[in-house]
Amino acid sequence: MESVKPGSAMLDPPPGRSGEIDVKCVGISKSFRDFWLRPRVRAVESLDLEIRRGEIYGLLGPNGSGKSTTIKMLLGLVAPTAGRIAVLGRRPRDVATKRHVGYLPEESYLYPFLSARETLDFYGRLFKIPARVRQERIDRLLEMVGLDAVGHRPVGEFSKGMQRRVGLAQSLINDPQLLILDEPTSGMDPVGARQIRDLIADLGRRGKTVLLCTHQLSDVEDLCDRVAIMFGGRIRAEDRCADLLREEGATTIHTPALAGPVTDEIRALLARHGIGPVQVERPRRRLEEVFLEVVERARAEGLQTSGAKAGGPVPDFLRGDESVGSAAAGAPPAPSATVDTALIDSLVGKHADGTPE
Repeated sequence: MESVKPGSAMLDPPPGRSGEIDVKCVGISKSFRDFWLRPRVRAVESLDLEIRRGEIYGLLGPNGSGKSTTIKMLLGLVAPTAGRIAVLGRRPRDVATKRHVGYLPEESYLYPFLSARETLDFYGRLFKIPARVRQERIDRLLEMVGLDAVGHRPVGEFSKGMQRRVGLAQSLINDPQLLILDEPTSGMDPVGARQIRDLIADLGRRGKTVLLCTHQLSDVEDLCDRVAIMFGGRIRAEDRCADLLREEGATTIHTPALAGPVTDEIRALLARHGIGPVQVERPRRRLEEVFLEVVERARAEGLQTSGAKAGGPVPDFLRGDESVGSAAAGAPPAPSATVDTALIDSLVGKHADGTPE
């Protein structure tokens, strides 16, 4: 067995293979009952969901559409009323599954009297990560989220955006294969939000599976491979993000700035083909780009801030392309999407020999 580098993953998951499925839901429903056990609210109804390994999957919908209930069922916090779920090839309530899942809830539930460093140490102890590995991970995660200079301060003194950074670091302390993020950029300034988006994209490139639940639609456009839109407890639309956003009734042509006579000539050419009216306008920059440019210019001039710093690189232990051993300190390997094939087959209605039921 290969030796494990200091700070590498305790529970290093196997490399992703095309076709592997990390989350599979078939016909799941959830009804909440009143005092007399009568169905009161049907939060999720006959939902089918499939998330492949290494995919960044966006789960969207208005308030009350069933997103949070779906996430709780995937985490094993709520049992479905009907249907079946497999997470990393196992049932959601299997303890072996939870060792390889990271979760950032919508609200940062942190102990306000603990410092950021103590908070990460607490969660690292829950996963029984050895002390030396735990401390190295804490150092790297705090640097990654830009809080290494204020890691000694109680998190109760932090702004909401800084607390979200601590929460994100906490969700990565166990080097999860599946990362579930609920509103990860909530309360963050544009600089922090951009850094978190870059981090999520990097994790996806390295083979992590990310379920992103957010109302920030720009985050979804920038990050997600596939998107599902929920309403009334059901998925109403699901497709690749590029396909959902494509406008079939128009064509965009990007060119360098055109002189007036050239524009007039193009208009005349299009008119001869019966195409019109034609709208010609200068492209606009996104406000986020201008904001980040101003902030970076100020930082380059040496101006100081008492808040979070710019985030650092992704730590080595989160990099799926690192050649480390399959386990450290005798820890079991992460469950693969092919661990429990009988469970997966049962979800799609097959017998053990592969024939349909």
